[in-house]
This record gives sequence, structure tokens and C-alpha cells, in this order.
Amino acid sequence: MLFTEPTFLFLFLPILLALYFVTDIARGGRQAGVHGTYGNVLLLVASVIFYATGGGAFTWLVLASIAFNYWMAIAVDRAGGRSAARRRLAVAVTINLIVLGVFKYANFFADNVNALVSAVGPARAPVLNLPRVLLPIGISFFTFHAISYVVDVSRRDATAQKSPVHAALYLLLFPQLIAGPIIRYRDIADQLARRVVTLDDFAYGIRRFVLGLGKKVLIANVVASPADRIFAMPVAQLSPAHAWLGLVCYTFQIYFDFSGYSDMAIGLGRMFGFRFPENFNYPYSATSIKDFWRRWHMTLSAWFRDYVYVPLGGSRAGTWTTTRNLWIVFLLCGAWHGASWNFVVWGAWHGLFLSIERLRVIERTLLSAPRLLQNAYVLLTVMVGWVFFRSPTLELALDMLSRMFGLQAGAATMLPVSSHVAPPTMLLIALAALFSFPIWPQLREFARKIVVTSGEQVAYDITRAVFIGAITVLCLATMTIDQNNPFIYFRF
Repeated sequence: MLFTEPTFLFLFLPILLALYFVTDIARGGRQAGVHGTYGNVLLLVASVIFYATGGGAFTWLVLASIAFNYWMAIAVDRAGGRSAARRRLAVAVTINLIVLGVFKYANFFADNVNALVSAVGPARAPVLNLPRVLLPIGISFFTFHAISYVVDVSRRDATAQKSPVHAALYLLLFPQLIAGPIIRYRDIADQLARRVVTLDDFAYGIRRFVLGLGKKVLIANVVASPADRIFAMPVAQLSPAHAWLGLVCYTFQIYFDFSGYSDMAIGLGRMFGFRFPENFNYPYSATSIKDFWRRWHMTLSAWFRDYVYVPLGGSRAGTWTTTRNLWIVFLLCGAWHGASWNFVVWGAWHGLFLSIERLRVIERTLLSAPRLLQNAYVLLTVMVGWVFFRSPTLELALDMLSRMFGLQAGAATMLPVSSHVAPPTMLLIALAALFSFPIWPQLREFARKIVVTSGEQVAYDITRAVFIGAITVLCLATMTIDQNNPFIYFRF
């Protein structure tokens, strides 16, 4: 079930909210807005239904994973700091990674083994003849949640949850189940036990959800159309202008698609009393690749930092060890995104520039450069990386790059670039570029200063409500035309 589906917006969510807040009506003024056991059971049932509508039979896999990690966390907690705890932790992490590996990487491994055998020997039947393994929706996200939960219990950063409902809800809570943000159990444990939803919280949740919906429906989906068309064209028909246009559109598509989802997840969480961590902070305004990863998919970056980079030694053991650790992290980060050499190369590309930036001469040069040049360097590096991320094969990615930089000429009969984008879409691309930078917070802060100076709070509230209402109407009108709006990160 998608957040952009009428079924979710007009059936699932309204019914769930009504059932969730019916206790407030029953209690009246007594502890209104306080939610605990009833709300958790209701949200857990709703989350199972939410996942089952798209996950089908894989719902049993998710439930089995929850049960396994629930019992393993308790077993690790009871073992204390003894070697038994480390053994149980190793079992839990290994089983989680095996499940992830089988469903996500089994076919990739078999295909590469067969290709290698075919390359070094005479033509023969495939050595590994595996059936196509379907990928459960969101398996990477709920696996990482499970691993972080058990690891935090073993580190004594959290206490194992004794309530199976609370533990299951942490791993299955529907707003963040499919594509994050990745939430640490220690950050949400108290909210699982008891949380309060104020009117301000609920209003903020609605605004955040609608802004995320607008990012997805009004920007990401629109720029996705020329991006998809251009990336689907035969490479021989691409000129540098075509290739750059497709890449620019995809650059904005993936940002507004994923940050829009994160906004919707955060907004939904707030409606039910949960405070999820931020996941994006205008990454395209970064001044280095290091800064980019402090702003892009921040919860994933923090996960790899705390559970891979720091245990490997982080930056405490010298330049070469630090460089090795960075490469390991980003090769794993690339592989986490998908079972394809494209993603591995994408991770290696970012690992390369993070390593280069640690060289003192490069670091000093970058810091002394004008901010505009710093940002241009980041955008060029990130966009080249997106070519590997978006292209279906490594060969096509390299061909695309060769066209972008004019190393190969396009066909003489190709259509002009203007045929792929209508003038309104070009205007939208310009607006997307503008709002990829922190313009919106500056405008909001400017408006608040005017309110403080003039005292026109009511006018500000009305203007904001009209703005949110207009976005909602535009989104609903757009969704009636195109209801197939899957999020990019669902496939990871």
C-alpha cells in the first residue's frame, strides 16, 4: 500500500486515526492524547495489514523475523556481558544477514558464478541454476532495524523489550517500515510505552505529510517522466544535452521522491505521537562529499557509522586504516542498495572521494575554495554517481557517461532536447533546483519574523492553512490521473 494511493488516504488512514483517537473521546479531558497499550495493539494490527497488502506471503517472513529477534534480544540481555551474550549476538546477526543474503543476493551470486565459469571455460550449462528469488518489500530496512536492536541490547545501550507487542511494533510500525527512516530502538523505547499527541503535534504531522506528498506527486513524479524516457532510449541516440537532461531530472527525482517519503513518514509518526529522526538536510547544498553524507539519508549513514565504521576502528588508527574502513563502509552501502555491480561501483565512487578528501592538501584546497565551487564539485561528483545508481547495467552507465562528456556523438536523426520536456516541466525543474537548497526554511523564518513584528499570527495561520490546502488539492487532482506512484526506495 502506497501513501499516495486513494485507498490509503481515504480508507486506511482515516479509519485508523478514528479508531486510534476514539479513546480520547471516551476519556474526555482525562489524559486526553495519552496513548499506550490500546494504541500499540491497534497500530500493530494496522501495520500487519499495511505490509500484507503488498508483501503478501512475505508477511510471514517479517513476523518470523520479529519473533526471532524478540527472543534473541531477551537471550542476549539475560546473558549479560559474558561470552554467551557475544555468541548469541553473533547468531542473531548471522541469521539476519543470511535471510537478507538469500532473498536479496542469491540470484546475483549465482549469475556471477555462472558468468565466471562461462568466461574461463568452454560453454556449458549454468553451474548454479537457481529459480528467481522475489525480494520482500522493505527487507533491507527491517533487517537493519532488527540488527541494530539486538546490537544495542548487547552493548547495554538499551534493555530488551519484554512486551512482544512493543517489540513487534518497533520493527513493523507502518510509516517507516518500507523505506525508513532507520530508527534506533533506544530512541523510541519510551515512546512505545507511552506517548502524548497534542493538537499542535497532529497539525504538524498533517503539514509535514502534505509537504512530503507534494514533493512526491508534484515534483518527483513529473521530473521522473523525462528521466525515464531518456534513460530508456538507445544510448546511440543520446547527445550530451539529452544525457545531462535525463541525469538532472533523475537527480531531482530521487531527492524529492525519497525526502518526500521521509517527510510523510515523519508526519504520520507525529500524528500518532512518535517523533522520528530527520533523514535529509538539503544534501545538494553540501560543500564536500563528507558533508553530503551528513545530509543524505542521515539515518542510514549513522547506522553504518555506528555498527560498521566505528567497530572497524573508525578514524582512530591512522590514515590507511581509516581509508580502508571508509571503503568497506561504502562498498557495503552500495551493496545494501541492490544486488548489482552498479551499486557496488556507486558505493566505491563515494568511498573514493571521501578518501581523497581526507588528504590534507585536498582538504585545505577544498576549504579555501569559494562555496560556489565547493558545491559545484559536490553536485558533479554526486550526479556522476547517480548514473551508476540509475542505469540498469554497468555497460549502459559507462556509455551514458561517455555521451555526457562528449566522448561519443549522438545519432544525426535524434529528436531535439525540447521534445522531452514541456515548458511547464522546465519551470518545475528550475523550482526543484531552487528548493533543493535551504530556501524554504529561510522563507519560513522570514514569515515568522514578520508575524513577531506585526503580531498577525491569525493571518499567518490562515495563509499557511490555505497553502497546505492548495498543495493537497493539487496532489489529489494529480493522483486521479496517475495512481501508480511507487517510491524509488521501495525496491531496496
